[in-house]
Amino acid sequence: MGRDRGIEVEGLVREFRKGPRAVDGIDIRVEPGEIYGFLGPNGAGKSTTVLMLTTLLPPTGGRATVAGYDVVKEGPKVRASIGAALQEAALDPFLTGREHMTLQAALHGLARKERKSRGDELLERVGLEEAADRRVRGYSGGMKRRLDLALSLVHRPEILFLDEPTTGLDPQSRSALWSEVARLARDEGVTVFLTTQYLEEADVLADRVGIIDRGKIAAEGTPEELKAEIGRPSVEATPASPEERGRVTEVLSRFGEEITGAPGAVAVRIDHGAGDLADVVRALDAEGLRVTNLRIEEPTLDDVFLEKTGRSLEGAGDGESGMEESQ
Repeated sequence: MGRDRGIEVEGLVREFRKGPRAVDGIDIRVEPGEIYGFLGPNGAGKSTTVLMLTTLLPPTGGRATVAGYDVVKEGPKVRASIGAALQEAALDPFLTGREHMTLQAALHGLARKERKSRGDELLERVGLEEAADRRVRGYSGGMKRRLDLALSLVHRPEILFLDEPTTGLDPQSRSALWSEVARLARDEGVTVFLTTQYLEEADVLADRVGIIDRGKIAAEGTPEELKAEIGRPSVEATPASPEERGRVTEVLSRFGEEITGAPGAVAVRIDHGAGDLADVVRALDAEGLRVTNLRIEEPTLDDVFLEKTGRSLEGAGDGESGMEESQ
């Protein structure tokens, strides 16, 4: 691999003692200035991958460079080039937000006169200027996440690692963090490696998405490319009478395979060449069936995940998650 300023991963492996391979020979390339969404359920290997790429966990095998530096041989140079907001924010509850910023700036060697201005700039950018002089123990979860993001940006890193940064946040805080991440990539050329379980987050933010499942890359591409691979829309119908659900299922099953729909509704993934919504309406009408809601939906990243892994993303964590989180 050359001296690329993005991220390059070849055959990366991490195997824990008496356990399966948390990461099983993955290949990834992230271009400079790109937002790369790393999507998968708990225990899939997302956090383990981030720990290796940020030099906090040595690989068992394979090779990776971050900002052009080898994560094993050139760890200090990697760490100087990156910012990281991991799942557990290392915040002192007795320090204020401003004191955290000043301390972080000092640790990164910023000149004394620059520490305050840089801290104030970042606190304002993440919407914490009014809470800057409050102790962190009084911050909400969303405020702590935003402070952690600000701390990771103090030294103007080339590459930013965000490990499930919006888990547990309310919609407003999540939207604000999305806006800042998008701005960093767009206006400052920061490369962002974002792990997430949220399909919407990957769809909204990521230039490209990698889906990891049980330690292996199951699919990779832009959200549009991945959805185009599925290529088949779904149709969902809600019977006017719950007693007719079985008959509605029988009719819709002529057009494709049944999938999970909204409560009380019947949904199928339409087979190639199986017709369109008008055909479904005619079939239901021919059977004398009434529905209160009938809609057709284009493929989503959840559909991609289901197609590639055989299971839905939400609630798909397995026993491996406890092993990964405990390392």
